[in-house]
This record gives sequence, structure tokens and C-alpha cells, in this order.
Amino acid sequence: MKAIVVERPGSPAEFTWTEVPDPEPAADEVLIDVAATAVNRADLLQAAGHYPPPPGASPILGLECAGTIAQVGADVTGWAVGDQVCALLAGGGYAERVAVPAGQVLPVPAGVDLVHAGGLPEVACTVWSNLVLTAGLRAGQTVLIHGGGSGIGTMAIQVAKARGATVAVTASRAETLDRCRELGADIVIDYRADDFVTALPAANGGRGADVILDVIGAKYLTRNIATLADGGRLVIIGMQGGTTAELDINALMRRRAGVIGTTLRSRPGTGPGSKAEIVAHVRAELWPLVSAGAVRPVIDSVVDLPDAARAHRRVADGGHFGKVVLRVPDAGAPAAGN
Repeated sequence: MKAIVVERPGSPAEFTWTEVPDPEPAADEVLIDVAATAVNRADLLQAAGHYPPPPGASPILGLECAGTIAQVGADVTGWAVGDQVCALLAGGGYAERVAVPAGQVLPVPAGVDLVHAGGLPEVACTVWSNLVLTAGLRAGQTVLIHGGGSGIGTMAIQVAKARGATVAVTASRAETLDRCRELGADIVIDYRADDFVTALPAANGGRGADVILDVIGAKYLTRNIATLADGGRLVIIGMQGGTTAELDINALMRRRAGVIGTTLRSRPGTGPGSKAEIVAHVRAELWPLVSAGAVRPVIDSVVDLPDAARAHRRVADGGHFGKVVLRVPDAGAPAAGN
């Protein structure tokens, strides 16, 4: 098969679309003919040489995919050759084929084509696990989502609205803020012009955030805590603004608040808190919303996989809205537009 290989790590990295050995599925895995995958921030970090894959994972980039099952392992039940699926991966998505544990596989939701489905698993599992399973977001609460125009942000807006929450987002472009509002955001904050610490309560009847979903990390830590409502939860899922900051424990205690740091890629495949457990929740609780059209994948652009370098530049430069999808040429999946 062919896959994207990082010939020279860096920012930008040097990629080659080249022949590599086909993966061999284990007894508990399925082999997927990939139709599409998508670019995630973790892919940019790995391509730059800063984020090695977990032990045992494929060194090939790509944390999600959609396609058709080509082979089923001896111990796998519930899946068959020919099923159209999408999957959460520890790596290997930037290729024509990938082997993945059956517990990390999802059916393609009704009304979603294979190209759009290629950008669903990572954001769906990240958002549901953090907003719902970890933070316990419920109707009537307020959530602040940093980076509202990102793949994570566009999914989080829709999930939070579907759960009856008041949704606030930060972003830096007027067009992005307008599109976040179209997706369901109630409060939009231009972080270049306004401080979200004061802007959120000013627009929300004096109330802070019950939940904050943060991809920035250290740079926002102090202000995030200042923005929390009593009993609020700050969930940190990224470190775009650095890794080290001083925590004001007194401020945290006064609010009876919590700070939670989570990752998805390094979770175990099975057991409590595992990828398989999250995927099962997503299939049972989020997929019906996707099939009903209440939540949908938001695709910024579609790029053919051999041109992955261009897709990485699009994400690195910012300004995209939703996911940048990589389509495998001649995989039988129609392009979704650019």
C-alpha cells in the first residue's frame, strides 16, 4: 500500500507518498481500506518530531479514518467485510489501509458520506469524553470553549447546545465568530479585543463558566480559573500556549473548582477510561444526534492525501473553520469539495 512517510521532521515537515508494508490485523482488529482521514494538531506535532506515537502504535501519522472493512480478525464479532466505518486510531491513518482494534470502530452515521466521516472520530470522542463524561456538562450550565473555529470547537459548540447548555466561545476573526454563532454559540468573544474573564460574565448575567474546554494550557490557566463559576471545572486538552504556569490554589479553593488535564491518544485500548469505552458512549449517545442532523461534521476543506503537506500548512497557518480532511485518491469516496 501507499502511505505518507515523514522523510524529514520539522515545521514544516518533508513528506513522501510512497510504498510501505501493508498492516497485518491482529485477532481483535479489523483492516480498513481508508477513504479519508483528517489533520489533527497531534499530527503537526508528530511531524515536527515533538510527539512520538505511543508504544506499539503505527509510526504513520493519522488519528482517525473512514473507509470500508477489508478483513476481520478471528476474534472480532459485530463487524463484517464491506461495512462502511470510521475509527479512532493511535496512528496509521495517513495510508491506504490501517489495522485498528474493533472496539475503536464506529459505523458511519446515517446521512454522512465517507469523506466527511473521516473527520468525525477524533473530535467526536474528544468532545464527548471531555465535556460529557469528564466535566459532566448538563442543561442550564454555561460552557466556555476556546478556539471555537477549530475542529474540536465546532463539534463542542454543537454537542453543548444539544445538551441544553449556554455556549460561549473565543476566536480571533469576525467571520469565525459569526460562523460559531451560526452553529449555536450564544456568546462570542474576540480574544484580541476583549478579555474573556470580564466579557463572559458581562454577557451572561454576571455568571462565569461551569465548564471550560481549553486547548491553550499555561498561557490561559490563571484567567481560566478566574472565569470559573462556583464549582466549575476547567478541562485542559491542549498546550498551544505552553506547559508550565503557576496555579493559584487559593483562587481554585474559593470557587470549589477543579482543574483536569486529559489526553485521548495515550489512553489504553480497553478497560475503564479506555478508547473502547469512549467509543461505546459516542456510538450510543452522540451518533443518534449526528444521524438526526442535530450535530454534524464541519469540514473546512478536502485535500488529496498525497498533498498532505498543503493540508498541514492550512492547519498550521490558522484561519480554517472545522476539520481539514485528507481524501485517499481512487478510494471510491466522492470528494466533498474544497
